[in-house]
Amino acid sequence: MTVTEQRSEIAPARRPRRGNRRRSAGTGVTGVIAGLAMLAAAVLLQTKALGEGAMSDPLSYTGTKGEAVDARRFTVRLDSFTTAKKIQTSDTETIETGNLFLIVRASAKSSMKPYHLGQPVLLTDDGKRFAATDRVDSQQTLANKWVQPDIWVGGLSFFEIPPSALPGARVVFKLPPQAGPQEPYRPEVEIDLGLDEAGARKLADSPQDVYSIVKK
Repeated sequence: MTVTEQRSEIAPARRPRRGNRRRSAGTGVTGVIAGLAMLAAAVLLQTKALGEGAMSDPLSYTGTKGEAVDARRFTVRLDSFTTAKKIQTSDTETIETGNLFLIVRASAKSSMKPYHLGQPVLLTDDGKRFAATDRVDSQQTLANKWVQPDIWVGGLSFFEIPPSALPGARVVFKLPPQAGPQEPYRPEVEIDLGLDEAGARKLADSPQDVYSIVKK
């Protein structure tokens, strides 16, 4: 009788312990799942930030006037530059500006296969960007020429800018824009014109009256 009573007392004591173990295990699994979910969310956010930011940034190779800057796929050398108030584009047409035309002559070659370069961008010392002017037909610019492996090809690029854009200015050469999915880390070449305040003022104050690109 005593044994029966003891068994009845022991059995209820064991059941809660088993129940406690089940609840503890469930809590542990829930915690692991929550931790994995947080880790996955963090990875997703980091991947999204990388995709929208760093992966879209170009690989920039820098240099100065007269230097051949190798961007692996292509090499660019800025040969010369000048300014003008007018550009003669044909025997019958001359365009003019109330600002300045900056005319950049550069040469380029590729490493493995032919490329067209895109129209360059002028980057100012304070971060402004000027696209190449569309008032000069692109067929008369470097962007229209095939850049071939190991063969230098020269051409012109034209910008219409205020004189204030000249000090510290750099010209950025890159591949043409892509359609569809964007390739990460595309190369670009950034070349410093080497213009300080005094050099920029001298260039702005003595533009050519007419710069002719008419072939004779």
